[in-house]
Parts: sequence; structure tokens; C-alpha cells
Amino acid sequence: MKIFNRIFLVALLAGVIAGVFLAGIQHFTVVPIILEAETYETGGHDHGGHDHQGEEAWAPGDGVERTFYTAMNSIIVGIGFGLLLTACYALRRSITWRSGMLWGLAGFAAFHLAPALGLPPELPGDVAADLGVRQIWWVLTVIATATGLWIIAFRPVSYQKLFGAALIVLPHLFGAPQPEVHGGLAPEDLRSAFIFTSLITNAVFWVALGMLSAYFFNRTGEPA
Repeated sequence: MKIFNRIFLVALLAGVIAGVFLAGIQHFTVVPIILEAETYETGGHDHGGHDHQGEEAWAPGDGVERTFYTAMNSIIVGIGFGLLLTACYALRRSITWRSGMLWGLAGFAAFHLAPALGLPPELPGDVAADLGVRQIWWVLTVIATATGLWIIAFRPVSYQKLFGAALIVLPHLFGAPQPEVHGGLAPEDLRSAFIFTSLITNAVFWVALGMLSAYFFNRTGEPA
């Protein structure tokens, strides 16, 4: 099997399974928190007479429609990240389910944990800095973290590992873009629960994706 076909097949298989798994977890953990936060955003609670209702962007309806779009988004994300992991496996050649789990944890650290230290997951109605500036900081943080982890894991020289660690810390020394006023419409305890739950579910997703992609990568290898 040609390597590019193998990478795509592995990413498709692992991404669909991990994506459906993620959507299932989120349906019982993250989605209820978002639904509760939306009641504050749409004026379901009194906020001192302030009107938070206005012209709203399209959003999927509750129930089957929301579940469908959440599942499709999770599957697409799973396939995309699966392509990234499987390409790394192809470069390393040798991979086990345990090393796949570690690759998954590294992906979680780069794409979710490190950016969340400066830009935690946001609930509907949260105050945030300019979107474009936040996206730039997020992308730079992901690149710096992923590169730093790669150097620490695969470069044998101590000063190179120190450089990798410095890369991981660098975006946080500059600091993520912050709004002038922090907070939002939802209570602080709901926001804290959302951040914690989002990070945990994404960590479980990445571990599952890493192990599944490693398994399928070995199963689709060329016969000896």
C-alpha cells in the first residue's frame, strides 16, 4: 500500500471512531454546560435590566440537529488530527499503541492544554479580545509547543532539550491577548466547570485517537 493511501486510510478509520467517541462524551458533559450558559446569553436570566438579546448568528437547534452537527464536527476534527498523527508515525516508522498514546497526549498538550493556559475555552457570552489577535497567538503557541515537545523527545543533547523547553514557555512570557474586562454572562463556577470538562474530554479524545491511529497504522502495514 502506498504510504499516502495508508496515511489517509488510517486517519479516516481512527478519526471517525475517535470523533464519534468525542461527540458522545461531549453530549453528556460539555453540551449541557453550553446549553445552560446560553440561557444567560439569550436573556433567560435577569442581569440587572441589561438586554443581551439582539441579532444572533445562526446556530443549530437543540436536540437532533445540534447532536448531528456536533458529531460531524468531531469526526472532521478527528480525521484532520488523525492525518497529522499518522504522518508523524510514517516519519518515525516504528509505532506501538503505547507510543501512540504518548503521541496523542503530545497532541493534546500542543493543541489544547498549552493554548488554554492563556486562552481558556470560552462559553457563550464570554468577553474576549480581538479574534484575529487571539488566532495568531493560538497558532504561534501550537507551533512553539509542538516544536518544543519534538525537540525534547527526539534530540539527545541537553542544551537542545533546554531550547525546546524555552520554546514551550516563550508564548506565555509574551502573554495571550486579553480583553479589557474579564468575565461574561454565565456564573464563574459554570465557566470553571466548562474549562475543566473541555480539557478532560479533549484529553480523552486525543489518547483514543493516538491509540486507534497507532493500531490501524500497524494493521495496514505492508506484509513482510
